[in-house]
Amino acid sequence: MLVLDSSRADTARARRAAALYLRARCPWVDADDVLLVVSELLGNAVRHTDDGRWRLRMSCPSEALVVEVYDHSGVRPVPRAGDPENGGGFGWGIAEQLTSSLTVRLHGVGKSVQAVWSAAAAARDDAPASSTPLLAA
Repeated sequence: MLVLDSSRADTARARRAAALYLRARCPWVDADDVLLVVSELLGNAVRHTDDGRWRLRMSCPSEALVVEVYDHSGVRPVPRAGDPENGGGFGWGIAEQLTSSLTVRLHGVGKSVQAVWSAAAAARDDAPASSTPLLAA
């Protein structure tokens, strides 16, 4: 398990630690996808909370990769339409597309956002396309 928080690491160090963790413990996952989501969640914790504090927790049991980012805001993320001219608004939708599940849990002192990548889904995504032609009905 990897656990880092903003009192010991900045977001760049957290991404580097996450990359090393993925390589060592969870090689089946698409590391680029995971690091993009980690960057988005950490960035949101810094940008959308009063104190900018966060905690990153990653675990990779055999069936899934679980990434959780905790912050001190009790406000759920609000998906919004992306704004290509002024930037922003794309991250939540991208995170939803890249993960098997994305959930928010409110806690007494903030919230956690949990992103999960299923090993079974990754195996399906990596399976080669069938070369058997479809039979006409």
